[in-house]
Amino acid sequence: MNLLRRREDLVCQQVVELVTDYLEGTLSRGDRKRFERHLAACPNCTAYLEQMRLTITTTGRLTPEDLTPEARQEFTDLFRAWRAEGPPEDGTPG
Repeated sequence: MNLLRRREDLVCQQVVELVTDYLEGTLSRGDRKRFERHLAACPNCTAYLEQMRLTITTTGRLTPEDLTPEARQEFTDLFRAWRAEGPPEDGTPG
């Protein structure tokens, strides 16, 4: 990810974008340290991370087999529509 090529401190938007990678343990050691350094100084991002952990714990894992064919098709259609829209003009994540 291009955000990680820079060596300055992370900002909140970057932390939000990296939460999944952090929780899955896919960040490099250096990037994990930068992520955790930001968390140590940012109560809002710390709260967001805990909310994500709670959501994962509460909802468990959902596999494609858990969905009805109709629900799978609806998610596929929503994803395709989202991808077709492209990124917002202001550069914020969609």
